[in-house]
Amino acid sequence: MTVLKALYQADLRVLLWCRKSRYHPQFMLFIRSLSRTGDGYMQCLFPFVYWLYNPASGYAFLLLTALTFAIERPVYFILKNVLKRRRPPEVVPDFFSVIQAADKFSFPSGHTMAAFALAGLATMHIGIAAFPLYLWASCIGISRIVLGVHFPSDTIAGALLGSLIVLGVVL
Repeated sequence: MTVLKALYQADLRVLLWCRKSRYHPQFMLFIRSLSRTGDGYMQCLFPFVYWLYNPASGYAFLLLTALTFAIERPVYFILKNVLKRRRPPEVVPDFFSVIQAADKFSFPSGHTMAAFALAGLATMHIGIAAFPLYLWASCIGISRIVLGVHFPSDTIAGALLGSLIVLGVVL
């Protein structure tokens, strides 16, 4: 079995296992709401709130965030449109997503990539106090799988890419 085929099989097992949670309406409402927090609002709001809270280092963080996302968004867009991995409902028989994805392709997860970029930036700039953002970013990735718009490997790749971009910008 090739590596890609083994990865696809693992993706499929996790994806189908997550589908079981869809029968709990309150849980799905929570997951949908959680996923929406990864739509970009947090990436804009958090740096400004931090700047208002701590003007001395907040301004530098705001500029660093702008630089990071000036790199992250084009990388995300290029990868999505070059690799063109189809989303789970297009590949998995009798599978549907709970929400309509904003774009056509699946790899990498842009929500997860941006969430991990923000979490990484905040942790490197603010320190351990920003660690809860990693929990939030992880939940964003999981929500995208549960909603059926991404394979697990899409979110893992998004987390890694977002983190690597932060390392490249900060170091």
